[in-house]
Amino acid sequence: MSLRRKLAIIAGVYVIEGFPMGIYMDLLPVYLRRHDVSLTALGLLSAVSYAWVAKFLWSPLVDLYGERRQWITGAMLTMALCLAGIATADPGQLGVLLWSCIALFCVASATQDVAIDAYSIGLADHGEEGPFNAMKATAYRIGLLASGGGLLFAPRWIGWPVTFVAAAALSLAFAFAVRAAPLIPVPHESRAATLAPLRRWLSQGRGVPVFLFVLLYRIGDRAMGPMVKPFWVDRGFANEQIALVNTSLGVAATIAGTIVGGIGVARLGIGRSLWGMGIFALASNLGYAAAASHPEAGNLAVYAASLIESFTSGLAGAAFLSYLMRICQKEHAAVQYALLTAVYGISGTTIAIPSGWLTERIGYAAYFAATAVVALPAFAFLPRARSWIGDDRPYSPGT
Repeated sequence: MSLRRKLAIIAGVYVIEGFPMGIYMDLLPVYLRRHDVSLTALGLLSAVSYAWVAKFLWSPLVDLYGERRQWITGAMLTMALCLAGIATADPGQLGVLLWSCIALFCVASATQDVAIDAYSIGLADHGEEGPFNAMKATAYRIGLLASGGGLLFAPRWIGWPVTFVAAAALSLAFAFAVRAAPLIPVPHESRAATLAPLRRWLSQGRGVPVFLFVLLYRIGDRAMGPMVKPFWVDRGFANEQIALVNTSLGVAATIAGTIVGGIGVARLGIGRSLWGMGIFALASNLGYAAAASHPEAGNLAVYAASLIESFTSGLAGAAFLSYLMRICQKEHAAVQYALLTAVYGISGTTIAIPSGWLTERIGYAAYFAATAVVALPAFAFLPRARSWIGDDRPYSPGT
């Protein structure tokens, strides 16, 4: 199969993967803050994202049973039901129904991620990680834009409940559209042996620095994320402004960053890209801190901070995802990639839970500045983490 054909397939499935994350990251925080949910409660709600941390526990099922397109379809159907439930729940109370729907939505989204990530790793050949991850991140952001940005324009005209019903209908459409993707079979012998290869993979030398690096590399972005949308709401921005600048133009900036990052990975290799792109992404958090500490600078300062953060996040994401893909084995990708992303997620989710409580006490500016510092230790583990990459020559078509 040609690289162009593979990239077209990846574009389709990662639009589908990004769609529920846009609802969780962009639509729900604005919805709940508009209904006077406190920052502390919004921070605590981040606990449901432990679903992405725990997904490695059930990821062997994706390798062992069925085929990956079936898992994606089932997850999208479940998310459609959850969105219908959110449409009927009282947002001001954060009651059992709303919590349950959001939590189950996250579990289904995490399961979908396991299946889609494994599907993409099975499709990629060695050396194609840079172009693959540029396309993955771009398509993912388009899916995120469709839900987190596009749907934010809807409540003014149709109200919040109908907006969530529309999101449920789109989820149903995606559930059936994924059946058009080609089957990527997993060898039967690989299905029969999941845990033993995982143990061998984990027992490779210098494994601890690898997992510490994965744990910490993107923690700055994850720590800041839950407070970004509330910050925009509290600064007086309308839904449409948030959707246009922070989400829509932000997605465009991230896509530009991932394209540049994918080219950089292909030309420089994964190891060198992790250094430079990671430092740029970490420093960008200070832009939000500056905008929060100088409200007199007006809306333009917030706009600039948002676009810079989005672009550098795309840069670092392209390098980081290329690293995760490279160190996974194709035949056991569902379990291995899920475990790596769980490690990545646990630190970000844990630090996000008290984010609202901390922000209410020290303010947005100080909190955003602190998030620029917490990921610095990751770079101490990067030299040894690079040892798992193996051949890190730049990509050359036909090799």
